[in-house]
Amino acid sequence: MLKITVITVGALSEKHWKDAAAEYTKRISGSARLDDVCLKDEKLSCDPSDSEIRRALDAEAERIIPAIPKRAFVVPLCVEGRQVSSESLAEKIDAAATAGYGDICFIIGSSYGLSDRVKSLANFKLSLSSLTFPHQMAKVVLLEAIYRSLSILSGSKYHK
Repeated sequence: MLKITVITVGALSEKHWKDAAAEYTKRISGSARLDDVCLKDEKLSCDPSDSEIRRALDAEAERIIPAIPKRAFVVPLCVEGRQVSSESLAEKIDAAATAGYGDICFIIGSSYGLSDRVKSLANFKLSLSSLTFPHQMAKVVLLEAIYRSLSILSGSKYHK
């Protein structure tokens, strides 16, 4: 069975996001084993300097990098990532699985993104949209996109 890891910096705090994430996690479980890894985010001042942000991202990278499974196809979500269709994401997932990767690992950073150290590990950088989403919404959108991709690969009617 395909294994997918979703690493997120910062927890879902509102009930509606938790419920939506739980629903897609349940749906994904029919096609893949999902490991949901939630890591602590760094607390920043109200108006952080660039150096404070850099230090926070580096500290978060120290927690993210060891959480990435060995032999994983690494997909950080970042603004410089590529936007793809649902079909293209499904093809990426299928190609990674076919190529023998033991895991497909998606990474969502904190509200200031991801350290360059994390992004440098990418096999593919993904952007969900050129729009900016709240951190919690991005996780739900990613889970839905993963579920939709798995539905495409299985020939399910969900994608239609």
